[in-house]
Amino acid sequence: MSISLLASAQTVENNPVLNISIFGAFVAVTLFIVIRASRNNRTAADYYAAGRSFTGPQNGFAIAGDYLSAASFLGIVGAIAINGYDGFLYSIGFLVAWLVALLLVAELMRNTGKFTMADVLSFRLRQRPVRMAAAISTLAVCLFYLLAQMAGAGGLVSLLLGINERIGQSIVVAVVGVLMIVYVLIGGMKGTTWVQIVKAFLLIGGAVLMTIWVLAINGFSLDRLLESAVAASTTTPADAILGQGLQYGANPWDFISLAVALVLGTAGLPHVLMRFYTVPTAKEARRSVVWAIWLIGLFYLLTLVLGYGAGALVGPETIRNAPGGVNSAAPLLALELGGPLLLGFISAVAFATILAVVAGLTITAAASFAHDIYANVVKKGEVPPDGEVKVARRTVVVIGILAIVGGIGVQGQNIAFLVALAFAVAASANLPTIIYSLFWRRFTTRGAVWSMYGGLIAAVGLILLSPVFWGTETSVFRNVGVALWPLNNPGIVSIPVGFFLGWLGSVVSRRSEDPEKAAEMEVRSLTGFGAEKAVDH
Repeated sequence: MSISLLASAQTVENNPVLNISIFGAFVAVTLFIVIRASRNNRTAADYYAAGRSFTGPQNGFAIAGDYLSAASFLGIVGAIAINGYDGFLYSIGFLVAWLVALLLVAELMRNTGKFTMADVLSFRLRQRPVRMAAAISTLAVCLFYLLAQMAGAGGLVSLLLGINERIGQSIVVAVVGVLMIVYVLIGGMKGTTWVQIVKAFLLIGGAVLMTIWVLAINGFSLDRLLESAVAASTTTPADAILGQGLQYGANPWDFISLAVALVLGTAGLPHVLMRFYTVPTAKEARRSVVWAIWLIGLFYLLTLVLGYGAGALVGPETIRNAPGGVNSAAPLLALELGGPLLLGFISAVAFATILAVVAGLTITAAASFAHDIYANVVKKGEVPPDGEVKVARRTVVVIGILAIVGGIGVQGQNIAFLVALAFAVAASANLPTIIYSLFWRRFTTRGAVWSMYGGLIAAVGLILLSPVFWGTETSVFRNVGVALWPLNNPGIVSIPVGFFLGWLGSVVSRRSEDPEKAAEMEVRSLTGFGAEKAVDH
């Protein structure tokens, strides 16, 4: 599809009425699921952890639905279509990151915790300072992640409706935010989980369908597909999209920083870790892990074909000039393959992706504030049975408003890139404390607090000083000022800072922590002994 056909694709081929009909039908079906699932939301365990009622395979699909965000579908496909091999590095990073999370922390945290990441981090340390720090870092990570999803939603629905103006896209972001608030207020974790399961089926099914279609057009030859992508490429030389350096060649340190953040970030993402509390036993947690690995691994392999397919069949310039920019590659590929019907379906799937991940992030942030800050820090555990849930619902509204405002501000950014920033914050603020809490007996409260606040301040501070905010065409403040920090991703500095401060704070602490609590945490995390009783009370 050439640039000259872009307008006709939006006015003739792209049928806004059909798109909105499919989109509306999906919203109606998922809202019905959420309402049905919410009928038994009576306690905090129901609202935060879905009553621990899901099986391993169900939770495996939900984990995949939570992890495969708009960055995975819209952002990575667009990055590969524009930057080729360098874009595929996001897929590799996200997949390897998932394996690191599973091997290092997932089951250990599930055995030790109750509802949130802070339950684990404060298990053998002083409750109030550690819970406060963990809750603040959780809220920061969730907010960065939410910005990416909201930006993707704005670009996607704008493409469906042919909206090019920024104000129109801002209205779309606001509508998505309101829908997100409604879903989480009504459904809690149980409703959110079912939306994630449905979304995982649709997303992986749609990706398989498009992959087979792209390969069929190219005679099921990957070589032929890559040759077509080179022929359509606007790079010099044209085959540069098959090699490294197109996006990160000018500054390899930026790539190293991104790689470190991606590989280590997932193990610190609170909304992914929280999913392990929705199964009744450690055995089911392990089963859910196996299902999730296969589903996530399959999807990231498919992005290679979809990305180069979009570059070959749609063209990089058409993608860049579409509403939503680089994030429009997958929907435009669907339009090229199957016309407006496939575009409507894939766009509904992409919207399902955004809605499911946004709901998971929102309930994680709300649970962290209500359970950690309100119930355990402010009220010191003396909360009426429904008190936490009431505060969590109010928090959902506040987070939704912040996500809408932030999502409007970051429109036009590649959402895979924005998610990488959330990974950097998670790896800097959360991961050091998680690792030290699980594996180092001499770790102290001071080390935890220094690590979380220090890593968070370093990551967010470097992002605010970077080209993400200043000095370039794609910055939040476009072509304004000069970036004081040259790298787009802060991970190469902020992650070591978090680990160093955790060690330093523990070494200089005069007060040692309870060795019996450290031993109990080690036994529970490794064996699961006592975990079932802990999570049920």
